[in-house]
Amino acid sequence: MKEILRKYLINRRDAKVYFNKKKIKKSISENDKLYYKVLNYGKKNPKKIFYVIQRSPGGGMFSNLNYVIHHLYIAQKLNFIPIVDMENYFTLYNEKISIKGIKNSWNYYFEPVSRYSLKEVYSSKNVIITDGKTRGNYYFDSFENLNKEHKRIFKKFIKIKKFLIKEKDIFYKKNFFNKKVLGVHFRGTDYKNRERHPYPATKSQIVNLIHKLNNKYKYHKIFLVTEEKKYLKFLKNEFPNLIYYSKNFTKKNNIFFEESKKIRYEIGKENIVDMLLLSNLKHVIGVNSNVIAAAKYFSKKNIKFFMIKNGYNSKNIFIASFKWYIKKILPKFLGGIDNKRFN
Repeated sequence: MKEILRKYLINRRDAKVYFNKKKIKKSISENDKLYYKVLNYGKKNPKKIFYVIQRSPGGGMFSNLNYVIHHLYIAQKLNFIPIVDMENYFTLYNEKISIKGIKNSWNYYFEPVSRYSLKEVYSSKNVIITDGKTRGNYYFDSFENLNKEHKRIFKKFIKIKKFLIKEKDIFYKKNFFNKKVLGVHFRGTDYKNRERHPYPATKSQIVNLIHKLNNKYKYHKIFLVTEEKKYLKFLKNEFPNLIYYSKNFTKKNNIFFEESKKIRYEIGKENIVDMLLLSNLKHVIGVNSNVIAAAKYFSKKNIKFFMIKNGYNSKNIFIASFKWYIKKILPKFLGGIDNKRFN
């Protein structure tokens, strides 16, 4: 009964990954006892060892990116040839159809990390495939945990597609150039019931902090990153000069449940453009999210992050499913969220 309830909560909360009917051909040998699969797919490249990075179904865009960066680090340490496979191993961002002739969702947004194709890799003698799990590893937990060597790996391998950089530049020059802009990441949807994640901010916390900072710094504009329609409407009423970039919304609990054409690809694209725009700003507010962590990691500026600290949700999926909703309505003296609390 417990397992049935657990699956129900996950299916209700999480987006379903499209099923990839294409199967990789059976390997010559396989070892499932370790956290990697060590495989032999053929006779090609007998002196090379390929390191296939997959994370299916994975998580959000920047959780996946964090995962890839650390595995690139491992591949470099072992002198293996890395390749990211998000074609045979689907993520939340994979579409059923190819995008611009591309089936590998990593390559929707990033340049390949090596010159080898998946077809060649899966005809080669020595192939190691990650199991897709983070296993509680410290480095997978946040960009803030990555070290200087990770940064070198990041600069060498992680190349965002030029069309995304161009889209960010056009928007920035048109709206933010020579302006004092406050970035606001107002996370909702699955953060409200996601185990081990920070509790999201309340409307009162966001508004109180914006007013406090605006009184001090006199911003020309506010750049909002959110996935909830009601948050956009609420803040537009509160701050008439609000600028919002993302275009995809849904009335459902999770944006990936939307069934419109290419919604997954578009969400991933906008996540990256929004992150890049935040990385160009001096001041950003929100809870401790991967979007802001990635923006700080990509930024060439010293971003001042005004963090809203509400603590972290339970590790237990059952408790986490409703705990935030209770804390939101409880008064502070009974353990409720302090609407005036922020860093």
